[in-house]
Amino acid sequence: MQNKSQNDCYIPADDSFFLEDYIKNQQGHFALDIGTGSGILAKSLSENFDLVVATDINMHALDYAHKYVENCICCNAADALQPSFDLVVCNLPYLPSDDINDIAVDGLDDGVPVPSMIMTSAGQVVKSGGKMILLTSSLANYEILSSLAKSLGFDVSIGAKKRLFYEDLVILECKKR
Repeated sequence: MQNKSQNDCYIPADDSFFLEDYIKNQQGHFALDIGTGSGILAKSLSENFDLVVATDINMHALDYAHKYVENCICCNAADALQPSFDLVVCNLPYLPSDDINDIAVDGLDDGVPVPSMIMTSAGQVVKSGGKMILLTSSLANYEILSSLAKSLGFDVSIGAKKRLFYEDLVILECKKR
């Protein structure tokens, strides 16, 4: 199933709305939304952060997100960024897949390789005491993702779960030591 609109932009679904609800009360100075898609998470963050940056590798998504957030950057995860962020959020492309047919959702084997790359990149721009809040699924091996976050210097907890008929959505809250 492809979750794309006419403009080749991820259409928000249950996962996006679940994460949006979870982050709506987060506060700070600098926030980053990796893989912004439609920009709804960046828009939500802009209510409580002084500066919000949205990244995506899809220019169509960035054009769409720019309606909500001024600072949109075309790059792989956070690879092009230097500043330290108080909060980094990402609705990870977590679906297990053999290939990447849809960059918005395909995470490769066990839903781990693509999210691991994103988490490694993101971990480098989270300031000490800052957080990464990541959405994944029971369809992915989120225990491996949790172990990766720990190895990157984060304390990890499951912030929330939401049961859908075919999976559990899982929010990993990762606080940088």
